[in-house]
Amino acid sequence: MDNNHPYRLAVLALAAVATLGVTAGCSGDDDTPAGNAAAAAAAGGPEPKTLDGAKNAAQTVFDRFSGGDFAGAWEMYTSSGKQAISKDDYVKLNQACSRKGLAITLTSARLEGTDKAIVIAKQLVAAQSYTMVYEKDAWKLEPAAEGLALYKLGAAKAIAAQKKAGTCANA
Repeated sequence: MDNNHPYRLAVLALAAVATLGVTAGCSGDDDTPAGNAAAAAAAGGPEPKTLDGAKNAAQTVFDRFSGGDFAGAWEMYTSSGKQAISKDDYVKLNQACSRKGLAITLTSARLEGTDKAIVIAKQLVAAQSYTMVYEKDAWKLEPAAEGLALYKLGAAKAIAAQKKAGTCANA
């Protein structure tokens, strides 16, 4: 199969992002701009502990990721996500293996208790669920178990593992 085939592009892009536990976005079912939750936190106030707050935060983290602002996306990880990989290693890994510029759309979301939301994100033709956790007055992305395991390898070994698995988009 040709490496430029659209299906292969979709599979590689989704696999690289899904393995990292980083993709999701928000639906357009409200009129609130995506960055409002992050702006509220930056302004010193807590983010709303609501489904809309979780969706807005998810959109912000995934906009940062798809736009290539990997350091900004890492900032929106849970404390366990940040403990699994340093910001520098996260940036190195994603600069090496992630395909930026592919839009991510949140297709649905729901609260699961008061401190957790599940968001369903679609990129190209595939969808996956992700978890947002309310931590320290803000919604944060909780990397999937597979992403946490990958991160614990460090950047060099994680890049090698993704290349071996065929999920490093730039290999």
